Amino acid sequence: MKDSLVQLGRVPAHPDSRCWFLAWNPTGTLLASCGGDRKVRIWGTVGKARPGRATPPPGVPRACYAGAVLEVDSQSLSHAGWAAFDHFKLGGDAASRGSGNWICKSVLSEGHQRTVRKVAWSPCGNYLASASFDATTCIWKKNQDDFECVTTLEGHENEVKSVAWAPSGNLLATCSRDKSVWVWEVDEEDEYECVSVLNSHTQDVKHVVWHPSQELLASASYDDTVKLYREEEDDWVCCATLEGHESTVWSLAFDPSGQRLASCSDDRTVRIWHQYLPGNEQGVACSGSDPSWKCICTLSGFHSRTIYDIAWCSLTGALATACGDDAIRVFEEDPGSDPQQPTFSLTAHLPQAHSQDVNCVAWNPKERGLLASCSDDGEVAFWKYQRLEGL
Repeated sequence: MKDSLVQLGRVPAHPDSRCWFLAWNPTGTLLASCGGDRKVRIWGTVGKARPGRATPPPGVPRACYAGAVLEVDSQSLSHAGWAAFDHFKLGGDAASRGSGNWICKSVLSEGHQRTVRKVAWSPCGNYLASASFDATTCIWKKNQDDFECVTTLEGHENEVKSVAWAPSGNLLATCSRDKSVWVWEVDEEDEYECVSVLNSHTQDVKHVVWHPSQELLASASYDDTVKLYREEEDDWVCCATLEGHESTVWSLAFDPSGQRLASCSDDRTVRIWHQYLPGNEQGVACSGSDPSWKCICTLSGFHSRTIYDIAWCSLTGALATACGDDAIRVFEEDPGSDPQQPTFSLTAHLPQAHSQDVNCVAWNPKERGLLASCSDDGEVAFWKYQRLEGL
C-alpha cells in the first residue's frame, strides 16, 4: 500500500457517549454529527491556520484561545461569547486550501428524547433531518447559524434507524426497527406527508440511501438483503432484492454514476452491485422494464469484524469502510480492470483509527481526499487520504 491516511485533527464530539453518524452538507462546509447523548452537533471552520498555529475568532484574545477547539451555540456565536472545548488544530498546509479550525457552531439538543442514530442534509443544504431511537424524525431548518425544529415526523412503531433525502429534495425516506421503510413527500409549504409504507423486509431495516440522480431508493436490513424501490402508479413498490450477504447488511453507498451500489455487512465483506438495463450487451436477464442488479465483485479477507459503514467518494471513486475492529480502510478500483468483473485494491489501512468501533466514514463532497470518521469512543476524526505522486 503506497497511499496513506494522515490525521488532520480530532474532536470529542459526543463525550461520554457513542458518536453514531456524520453527514457533510452539500457544499462541504459543515459537518453534522449525532450520538447517544440525544444531540446533534454542527461543525464548521473558522479562519485558516498554519500547521501548529491556531487563529482565534474575532474578538477573542489569542492568550484565551491557545489553539483550542471551541463549542458554541448559535446565540453565543453571534455575540462572540466563545468557550474553550478541546484542543484541536487543523493546519492549512496539512489539510488543504480553505481548511481552518473546526469548531462546534451549533448544538441541537431539544429535538429528541433518545439516541440520535443518523442525520441527513437536504440537497439545498437548508434543512437537516435527524432520525432517533425515540421513533421520530426531526426536520431542522437552518437560518444562518441557528437551527429550528420545524417538523417532527411520527408513525414508526419504534427506533428510526436512518433517514435520507432524494436528490430532488421533494422526497424523504426513513426506516426503522419495525421492519418498514417510509417515503415522505415534501410540499412547497414544508409540509410532510407519508405517501408510502413499504414492508418488504422481514427484519430491522438499518439504512436507506437514494440514487444520486434518480428517485430510486435502496435499503439494507438485518434480514441480510438489500431492497430497491421505485414509484409506480402513485405508489412505491419493491423492484429488486439483492441477495448474497450471509448476515446483517449495515450500510449502502451508490457510486457517483448511480450504476453501482456498494453494500457492507456483518459477514465482513463488501459487495459491489452493478445495474443492468433491459437489452444490455452483457445478456443479463431483466424482468420487464426493471433493471437487474448483479454482484460483480466481493471484497473479502480484509476486515476482521463487522463493517458498519461504507462511503463512495464522488470526487475520486475511492471506497472507505468503517469497521468494528477500530480501523478505517480505503479501496480503489484497479486501473484497467474489467468493468463487468472489477478488482479493487486496499490502498490505505489505519488499524487504530479510533479506540473503539468505527461507526461511520464520510467523504467531503467538495474537497478531494478529506474524510471524516466517528466512533463508539465519542470522537470525530478528520483525515486526508493521499495518493502518492506517480500513481
